[in-house]
Amino acid sequence: MSRRVIGIVAALLLALVGTGALVAYVSTAEARALAGEELVEVYVVSSPIPAGTPAAEVEQFVTVEQVPAKVQATEAVDNLPSLTGTVTAVDLLPGEQLVDGRFVPRSEFADRLVGVQVPDDMVEVTVELDPQRAVGGLLEPGHTVAILASFEPFDLNATVVEVDGEEVALPEAVAAAIDGKTPNSTDVILRKVLVTAVQEIEDRTFNDSNDEEVDRLTTAPNDSVFVTLAVRPVDAERIVFTSEFGFLWLAIDRETVPEIEDPIQTRGTIYDDQVLPQ
Repeated sequence: MSRRVIGIVAALLLALVGTGALVAYVSTAEARALAGEELVEVYVVSSPIPAGTPAAEVEQFVTVEQVPAKVQATEAVDNLPSLTGTVTAVDLLPGEQLVDGRFVPRSEFADRLVGVQVPDDMVEVTVELDPQRAVGGLLEPGHTVAILASFEPFDLNATVVEVDGEEVALPEAVAAAIDGKTPNSTDVILRKVLVTAVQEIEDRTFNDSNDEEVDRLTTAPNDSVFVTLAVRPVDAERIVFTSEFGFLWLAIDRETVPEIEDPIQTRGTIYDDQVLPQ
C-alpha cells in the first residue's frame, strides 16, 4: 500500500475520532451544566398556535420538556386542564413556553375581535334588516345608531287608549263612539345605540369572478343584514315589538348630533314646519 493511501486512511480515522470526541464532549458539557440544577417540566410550543384556539385543543401543538427552574417562565402553565374555558389571546410561536397570560376567557376574546365592550347592565338583541334599513350595509361594530320605528295604521281599540305609554280604560259611552284607525307613524325611539356585531347573509367581501376585494362604498349587500345592538332590557322589548309589528330603520348617530325632542311624524305633521324642532 502506498504512503499516499495510508495517509488518506489515517486522516479519515483521525477525523472520525475527533468528531466522536466533540459529540461526547458536548453531551457531557450539557450534563455538567445541568448537574445540581433543579429541573422542572414545562409546556413548550412545538407548532404555531393561532389566536383564538381553545385551550382544549392546545395539547396537540405542545411538547413537555425539562428545563432548569431558573429559566422557567413566570406564570408557566403546569396543568392544561386549568385553562378550561379559555382561548389563546395571541398567536403562539414554536419555542415559547405556555404561560397563563397568553390565555383569556372566550367571551373576552370575542369582544377583542370586534373591538366592542358591552356594558354589564345591557342585553344584546339581533334584528334582521334589508340593506336600505341598515345604512346600506355600511354599519360596523362600534358604531352608534338611532333607531326609527314606523307603523302602519292600527285599528283603534274601543275600550282603551294609550296615554304616555300606559293603557287607560275609556268610559263605556265614550268607547262606543270611537271608530277608525291610527295614522301611519314614524318616530325615533332610541338614540346612541351601540352596534356590537354586523353579519351579512351573502358574503360580498370578494368578487366570485376574480377574487378582488369589492368596494364597500359602492357595493351593497345582496341580501339581509343581521345587526346586533346593546340596549337596556326594556328597550330590547321596544325593538322586538317594532320588528314584529312594524318596521325598523337604523341611522348612524354620531356623538356630534344633538338630541332633540320632536313629535311623532304622521302625514299630518311632515308638511307642517311649525311642529318640527328648529
